[in-house]
Amino acid sequence: MSRTVIRGGLVVTASDEMHADVLIEDGRVVALAATGTPTAESWTAERTVDAAGKYVIPGGVDAHTHMELPFGGTFASDTFETGTRAAAWGGTTTIVDFAVQSVGHSLREGLDAWNAKADGQCAIDYAFHMIVSDVNQDTLKEMDLLVQEGVTSFKQFMAYPGVFYSDDGQILRAMQRSAENGGLIMMHAENGIAIDVLVEQALARGETDPRFHGEVRKALLEAEATHRAIRLAQVAGAPLYVVHVSAQEAVAEIARARDEGLNVFGETCPQYLFLSTDNLAEPDFEGSKYVCSTPLRPEEHQAALWRGLRTNDLQVVSTDHCPFCFVGQKELGRGDFSKIPNGLPGVENRMDLLHQAVVDGHISRRRWIEIACATPARMFGLYPKKGTIAPGADADIVIYDPHAEQVMSVETHHMNVDYSAYEGKRVTGRVETVLSRGEPVITEREFTGRAGHGVYTPRSTCQYLL
Repeated sequence: MSRTVIRGGLVVTASDEMHADVLIEDGRVVALAATGTPTAESWTAERTVDAAGKYVIPGGVDAHTHMELPFGGTFASDTFETGTRAAAWGGTTTIVDFAVQSVGHSLREGLDAWNAKADGQCAIDYAFHMIVSDVNQDTLKEMDLLVQEGVTSFKQFMAYPGVFYSDDGQILRAMQRSAENGGLIMMHAENGIAIDVLVEQALARGETDPRFHGEVRKALLEAEATHRAIRLAQVAGAPLYVVHVSAQEAVAEIARARDEGLNVFGETCPQYLFLSTDNLAEPDFEGSKYVCSTPLRPEEHQAALWRGLRTNDLQVVSTDHCPFCFVGQKELGRGDFSKIPNGLPGVENRMDLLHQAVVDGHISRRRWIEIACATPARMFGLYPKKGTIAPGADADIVIYDPHAEQVMSVETHHMNVDYSAYEGKRVTGRVETVLSRGEPVITEREFTGRAGHGVYTPRSTCQYLL
């Protein structure tokens, strides 16, 4: 039996803050006791971690990543090995990535392919959502089987006609099935048919620069699709999780649905909270670094997103980590913004950026842990194994220095991409030590983990329903 004690830190979870020591045995938390009490003082262990002056927080749960995703004739530049290592550096100890069903193929083939990519490669624990690209009777039956196996969420796209797109009938059928089997439909809510018209028209006018990516993917078309997805889910009697919400009009649709008592949830991402169309407009094709979908919005949308996070109209902050190098990948879209691979790197930056939001007064400390750890774990059936520090939970724990200052840069990050979306940004707070199931993955700013430590983690159904 291996034992670790973390001593002297401020333990912060979504519900509590207390100066406590944490006892870990065989990869799990077995007890917490107030620092300095006889109970805590009596604990002995092979490994002692000094957390004095630091926060002791649950490892982050990033419920939206795309390692090795094929897109636009290329692949996301992070492998499961490099991407999960970078996640650990940033204080994230669980990712939920997306297995992809290709049109004409089964869900099982897609899931098997992604299991093969990840198996033996991950530094931290991982799970999968399933992208449903081809809704038919066989697919619907497979959804039932996957839920029973612990793949309990299914992503559909109202965008990307000809690639991932589902029409309203396909979406409704999948939602009806998930209403029966307990699965959760995740929706990329943009009106892809209308967007394609606007793309074609913009290119015909010679509007080819990266900034036009944001201009054609209009906020109103995100809001319209969000509204439509909500009403289809209401017809089906199914819960709905809207991914990467970027526009204030879409937040308003989600808030309205929640006011009606519907099981509708919203996720946003750091890029929408900290970046804007100003980045997309950077000269010399630099704006291509910031091309993602949904797109970055004008800065005035940020206030609505922060407000949504405070009022719980938005429940989760994930990264949608999908990195493409500037050289050789983003450059595929020189002269045609529609050919720029869509995606940003961010899996390493999320916990630090959200701590900066605490420093800046946007959210509280406990809300930081709620939106980055506890709620994603509950939303996707991983709680209380993940997302908290409590007896019985996996010992996925981060020692976080709230006073350390750092400058985000490609020079110092660990993601396998040749730029940082937050280059030069100063933030307060930094990960010092990371345990994954009790094993040190980052030890005082040194990587001590290994590929293959991370294990596949089946999930129960959504634990966040009204």
